[in-house]
Amino acid sequence: MSWHPSLDPIAGDKQSCDALELVIVPRTSDIGGMEVKRALPNVKRRMVGPFIFLDQMGPVQYIAGSGMDVRPHPHIGLSTVTYLFDGRITHRDSEGNIQDITPGAMNLMTAGRGIAHSERTPDMQRRDGQVMFGLQSWVAMPKTQEEGDPGFQHYAADTLPFTEDGGLWARVVAGKAFGLTSPVGTLSDWFYAEVRLQEGASAPLDSDYEERAIYVCAGSVEIRGDRFGPSQLLIFRPGDRITVTAVDGPARLMLLGGAVADGPRYIWWNFVSSSKERIEQAKEDWKMGRFGPVPDETEFIPLPEM
Repeated sequence: MSWHPSLDPIAGDKQSCDALELVIVPRTSDIGGMEVKRALPNVKRRMVGPFIFLDQMGPVQYIAGSGMDVRPHPHIGLSTVTYLFDGRITHRDSEGNIQDITPGAMNLMTAGRGIAHSERTPDMQRRDGQVMFGLQSWVAMPKTQEEGDPGFQHYAADTLPFTEDGGLWARVVAGKAFGLTSPVGTLSDWFYAEVRLQEGASAPLDSDYEERAIYVCAGSVEIRGDRFGPSQLLIFRPGDRITVTAVDGPARLMLLGGAVADGPRYIWWNFVSSSKERIEQAKEDWKMGRFGPVPDETEFIPLPEM
């Protein structure tokens, strides 16, 4: 997805739950007719582990004949993670990858030294209409890998490990959680897991990772006596043992985090880098058409003036 800076989202203060470091209430905006809630970056917290960007897309009901159209745009220095709960998106990139993104599948695009891609509603779903709901996050690449080769990994939902125990269901999208390891290749130590809880069911948040957070996608949860509703990012202190319980109905969560990034990162439009000079070069490269073409695309998003 293409990113444009906006006013900082509203940041919640630390709750009475001792393990909580920060609660972020995302800022909501409209992007191309779709409601987007941006939790990262935030005025009080730029990253959680290597996660530097987190957007909730929808839920949105596209009527017949309409859909999502994110024209080709560039990235450097990051990996995009697109994860859907509902709907479909067609991904195309300048490495020649064309892939329909479906619910529960892991789609990891590694930008490295530079990649361009588009995201559009597939023809059938555009014709018939669809509900779309999901998350897109960006993971900053390690400094030693920022100029590496671009690439794309796709893992269908049924190839990712999951566990089910009573009212708990969890899929490990990347990294390790719940004693399971995802097959997805990562360049640094991070994890991503979808968790669904029936009312009254609980899930642990592993303390193995240095920085950890829970994004409440739907429903409400309780942690040490405090309740949190949907569309909140809960960031926890390192090392504490956390248990989250669904209250007032079922809940859907994304667990995420990892090792602290190896130094600060700069973010401008769709570019992430440890170097301001590298971002300036990427801006010039996109302006001058030096990124590769995206298959079946003739449009593109111009470099913004900001």
